[in-house]
Amino acid sequence: MRNPLSQTIVNIKPSGIRRFFDIAAERKDTISLGVGEPDFDTPWHVRDEGIYSLEKGRTFYTSNAGLMELREEICKYLSRRMDLNYDPKKEVLITVGGSEAIDIGLRAMVDPGDEVLIPQPSYVSYEPCAILAGAKPVIIELKNENEFRLTPEQLLAAITDKTKILIMPYPNNPTGAIMERSDLEKIAKICVEKDLFVISDEIYAELTFGDRKHVSIASFPGMRERTVVINGFSKAYAMTGWRLGYACGPEEILKQMTKIHQFAIMCAPTTSQYAAIEALKNGDTDVETMRESYNQRRNFLMHAFREMELPCFEPFGAFYVFPCISEFGMTSEEFAFALLDVKKLAVVPGSAFGLGGEGFVRISYAYSLKKLETAVGRLVEFVTELRNKA
Repeated sequence: MRNPLSQTIVNIKPSGIRRFFDIAAERKDTISLGVGEPDFDTPWHVRDEGIYSLEKGRTFYTSNAGLMELREEICKYLSRRMDLNYDPKKEVLITVGGSEAIDIGLRAMVDPGDEVLIPQPSYVSYEPCAILAGAKPVIIELKNENEFRLTPEQLLAAITDKTKILIMPYPNNPTGAIMERSDLEKIAKICVEKDLFVISDEIYAELTFGDRKHVSIASFPGMRERTVVINGFSKAYAMTGWRLGYACGPEEILKQMTKIHQFAIMCAPTTSQYAAIEALKNGDTDVETMRESYNQRRNFLMHAFREMELPCFEPFGAFYVFPCISEFGMTSEEFAFALLDVKKLAVVPGSAFGLGGEGFVRISYAYSLKKLETAVGRLVEFVTELRNKA
């Protein structure tokens, strides 16, 4: 009997996050700070709109690109919040989460042998999606000393005559790093000069803290026509299970993305689309309330790290911190498994997000302060015991 499996698929490693948490889920009394999911319920008025759409029998397919009203509201939102302007009829596609948009964006834009630049540590889907699209992923290892920002020097060093796409994963999962306007200006200039296209994953755009404000690379001169902006409702509106995202970009790219979406998905969930319209129309206060809570938790963790003298640069985006654990002479996996075994506290090994994450662990603060306080107590005990053994 012939091998029924694709060797390309077999060679792709499963998500390091899921592998770790399948193990952690079996341990009783474990506190998990690993899942990148808001602990807030979807706001009531958004849920009500979803329920109302069901009661009204709005259970049919929408157009492949999504409800026109939703696409129009997305364009209004991006205009007022990000200074981006798109045509809802031709330049917006509603997807099943941001993850689908990443996948079909790459498939629509690359041919076999094209190189895709992927800064790491970053979200686990970029590299396998590039491989599935037939591209060659080229990893750019981000550095702690640069606060995990992509520098112009790193970008220029990675570009070859086969480079076609740069993934921009900011605000960043797992590090919480952001790119400020001055950083993006330099990267944008290189993209224009080297004729690179960009897939900008901005799913955490609303979760930017301090006096920083999210800036999209698509807003720079010469970048709108070469950038696909990906966003969604999971993080900002606590709508992870609704599975709704979107992509905005040049008509010629979105047309091909929609074609793939048409054959593979048909359309995003109808109920979720109606709920998302309500979120965009009346959800700004909800977003601000959740952002303030996340910022409080972020400040709590940063203070705790300073108290236990655990090195961690201050992140200003997403809801993750990325402390360095290299002083203990353990790999990030060894540290995470030991912490789980000894203190029943689950965090994600930094290596799950690429080799550049080795020596770090990802801790999510999408949890209540009470839970974080208990977790920090366990982490302090663990770190103290390790240092006493040294």
